Amino acid sequence: MTLRSHNRYGYSDISTRPDFDWPGGRRLAVYIGLNVEVFAFGQGLGAELAAGGPQPDVLNYAWRDYGNRVGLPRLRDLFDRLGLPCTVLANSDTYAHCPGLIDSFRARGDEIAGHGRTNAERQGTMSESDEAALIAEATAILTAQEGRQPKGWLGPWISQSAVTPDLLHEAGYSYLLDWCHDDQPVWMQTRTGRILSVPYPQELNDIPQIVGRKREGREFADMITDAFDAMLGESDQRPLVMGIALHGYLMGQAHRIGPLERALRHIVDRAGDSVWITTAGAIADHFASLPDQTDAAARF
Repeated sequence: MTLRSHNRYGYSDISTRPDFDWPGGRRLAVYIGLNVEVFAFGQGLGAELAAGGPQPDVLNYAWRDYGNRVGLPRLRDLFDRLGLPCTVLANSDTYAHCPGLIDSFRARGDEIAGHGRTNAERQGTMSESDEAALIAEATAILTAQEGRQPKGWLGPWISQSAVTPDLLHEAGYSYLLDWCHDDQPVWMQTRTGRILSVPYPQELNDIPQIVGRKREGREFADMITDAFDAMLGESDQRPLVMGIALHGYLMGQAHRIGPLERALRHIVDRAGDSVWITTAGAIADHFASLPDQTDAAARF
């Protein structure tokens, strides 16, 4: 039996790769991926707080909408208190449905990255032409609103088809976030060049933990501090990327903001000269500027 391969990157043991530093000689890059999402009323996909009834499922729709009206402003205030940047993973329909919300993060200097049109749909189930149209539509709106094309993309629901990296590269994206296969960036091959995969967390992600595994805010916050301490120690041996994925309707709830603040303060207080608190785009830019010997993980 021959296993089917994606043919995007080859195997590479992280302990055998050439060494490098993040800017200023730092060894651990930390970023927050803040998901800003909108959902269709009465149809389409969406995370559930509890088993919903027939559509329109007001219970779960309103719970998710709370994230945009209250949870994300609450998280934004927390980031302001701690002086933390973030990468906003933006559904392009958010500009129409939540006027001013993404503007408030742009005003902070945050990176705005692509996250599809809405999380009521998955791009990975579409035909190639429909998926290309989705990427083009979302990119055009983001570019018009932000005055520049976004560098990075995270698919709604981490959904990719067999040609998504090809389509993203052809649409002008320089990095993607859907693959959670490494703690360092990895070059991926496409049919027209290469695109960088920046590590995006599925363990330090509030949807899999709180919605999927039914863990609560304190346990999720403990996971963040435990991961940070372990990765900071390990970064003496090799440079690493630590992402934290958040949603307004989950960690933006009042009963979870305290534990999250303690976890993020733990990172800020212990950052010192070894930790680079940054954005996914800045990580991608720096890695792409390094000599080619650092892309061993992309070779077959």
